[in-house]
Amino acid sequence: MAGKVGSRKRVDPNRWPGVYGYTSSTRRVDGKPDVCYYITYKVDGKKIWEKVGWKGEGYNPQTADELRSERVKKARHGKSVKTQKEIRQEERKRNRTLDEIAAAYFETRDIEKQSVKIDKGRYDNHVSPVLGNMSVRKLTVLDVQKIEARMKGLSPASIWGALEMLRRTINFGVRSSLCMPLPFKIKMPRRDNEVVEYLKPKQLERLLKVLDEWPSKDVVRMIRLAMLTGMRRGEIYKLRDEDLHFEQSLIVLKKPKGGQTVSIPMSSPVAALLEKQLEWRDLTASGSSFVFPGRGGGQRVNSSAVNRIKAEANLPKEFRIFHGLRHHYAVTLANSGEFSLDMIGELLTHKDRDMTKRYGQFLPDTKKKASERAASLLMKS
Repeated sequence: MAGKVGSRKRVDPNRWPGVYGYTSSTRRVDGKPDVCYYITYKVDGKKIWEKVGWKGEGYNPQTADELRSERVKKARHGKSVKTQKEIRQEERKRNRTLDEIAAAYFETRDIEKQSVKIDKGRYDNHVSPVLGNMSVRKLTVLDVQKIEARMKGLSPASIWGALEMLRRTINFGVRSSLCMPLPFKIKMPRRDNEVVEYLKPKQLERLLKVLDEWPSKDVVRMIRLAMLTGMRRGEIYKLRDEDLHFEQSLIVLKKPKGGQTVSIPMSSPVAALLEKQLEWRDLTASGSSFVFPGRGGGQRVNSSAVNRIKAEANLPKEFRIFHGLRHHYAVTLANSGEFSLDMIGELLTHKDRDMTKRYGQFLPDTKKKASERAASLLMKS
């Protein structure tokens, strides 16, 4: 190849049109100056220069020409043409470390919310120290198991929470084009120690008495709504006028806990409760579209009165009003023997049937009847 050192020159315009070589003044291979090969072609009328690689790395004019032919063919057929540099840049963008992905994830969350603080604590304390500097592409099953090994001695629920944050971080990264999907599924531990909170008859009696006498009726209606529907606290706080469909007897829950928008039935007692709440709201928080507005008519973020009601009713310290009433709703349905686990899961808007299985322990009569019926059928065979 003719030409002075340091300039790009055509290698052989007859054999390899569009292939150029750059002779290095510093790099050497086999005792001679190394040569870097480039190709040039046009995309949408724009001339593109692309570095292919050095002779010392195994590249030659033939491999450069083959790459150029591939690029020209794609351009001719209107397909996307990306240079090696652009491909590497995209790879870097899609190969972020877990810590980088987690930082981007938490930027999209309200860090002042208690649940988000808990999630961040799980990531910072259990995931980041083990895998934070690794890219998702390099993760293996053994790497994930290191988190469990580091958390040995902690409860299955705590380990589950850490692995859930790992899974949630990676899923966010995939959706945001920050990483590739994991080639394997993260095996989640069983949370056998997860407590199902529900009220015993005397506790329920005390709570209902306090609710009947409590002066702030909007808070009372919030709690009663949770009791009658099993709705989550956040779902109640986010309720707007447009979500209440009285004619169809439906309540629309927009993206419950990150899932798809769903509807739950609105019973007659719930409809009456909501109508009273809207009347009260229109008199006290004019202009707000939230059913249970917070300060200034905006979305409610907390309710200190709930804890005072809990204390007044002398409920257990570990009982969380909204979360506990959601469980209580499910346990009550299960105990009745009139609802299948699938139906309970539908009413609770569970995305995963495993989340509903925990209430199977409260189906003693139903299970006994099933057992008796099974025995009856088998005796006939």
